[in-house]
Amino acid sequence: MQGVDDADVTLASPMILGVCDGVSQVEDLGVNASIFPKELLRSCEELATEQLVVDPDDLQAIQGNYTGPLSLLKKAYRETDAEGATSVLLAVMDNSSQVHGKLHPMIGVITLGDCALVMLRRGSGNRQGPLQVVLHTEMQRIGGHSQTPLQLSRIHDAGFEEKDAIETIERGSGLHITSAYEGDVLILGSDGVFDNLFLDEVVNICNDSLRPPLREQATFVPTHPALLGEIAQRIVERAHEKSAKSSRKLQSYTPVGLGGKADDTSVVVAEVVEWTHSRREVWQRSRRPPKWRGLFGCCAPDGCTTFCERGASDSEEEDGDESPRVEESWIQETNSDHCLCCIL
Repeated sequence: MQGVDDADVTLASPMILGVCDGVSQVEDLGVNASIFPKELLRSCEELATEQLVVDPDDLQAIQGNYTGPLSLLKKAYRETDAEGATSVLLAVMDNSSQVHGKLHPMIGVITLGDCALVMLRRGSGNRQGPLQVVLHTEMQRIGGHSQTPLQLSRIHDAGFEEKDAIETIERGSGLHITSAYEGDVLILGSDGVFDNLFLDEVVNICNDSLRPPLREQATFVPTHPALLGEIAQRIVERAHEKSAKSSRKLQSYTPVGLGGKADDTSVVVAEVVEWTHSRREVWQRSRRPPKWRGLFGCCAPDGCTTFCERGASDSEEEDGDESPRVEESWIQETNSDHCLCCIL
């Protein structure tokens, strides 16, 4: 509506999720604000695929390749060339960590700027309980002001030096490492979400849609990707409702005050699921032929860097069917032991 490019970018891939909120003001310098965040997340995905996507039976292959989300972001930044500025949030699935000598899936989260992540889990030992917050990242803002987030940038006309950007990643980032369990739900969002919605509002949206099973199940049943997509849409719509200005309704209370903040709003909703050979095969097929990318791309191709299949888990139950269903608009890729079954 303002005549500038949408600089928000999202990433949903088996081993990595991401949200970037590009800085539109760089348009005043003649720089396309959307190119740098797109290039950055594309570089992050390539590195995560190289370092973490291994055969499910060969988890040891990860050892030595992946050294954490901080190192991944620094290397990804060095491999970009575009100018621009952006907030960035990454969640990385790591199946190589060991606890008491046993492999234990972990998720590494790095945030730089005012995007945020919420991780939800049903009560310990009670899959029939409501989803509860186990991790909520903080925003990195200068002086705590909602309009001054830390940013990762490359602007050559402003006396830029690359070492300054690397130092910003090392000293300014928020870093979290936490255990991951099958069924954990992750919500990644730009400040358009978390400046307008209180944490309990986000959790309530998830619990309204993700009802616990009526009885204890022997095996975990993944959530259908379409439902994760509906949750993401509800979060975006609710955030827009809170910041909408109308003479016919009272202003709503938000974390940044009465009336909220109208802003670009991006969300990724994901669930931790078991990584199987059939998921890996479907993911590999989806990456192989270029023609599939034209047929089954995300509904927002300018903002999304990956593709997905909707029925990977279903394909395991179809005996003799060697052509897993690939359906439009859903995003998924996969890796060892556990992966992030994702939806935008």
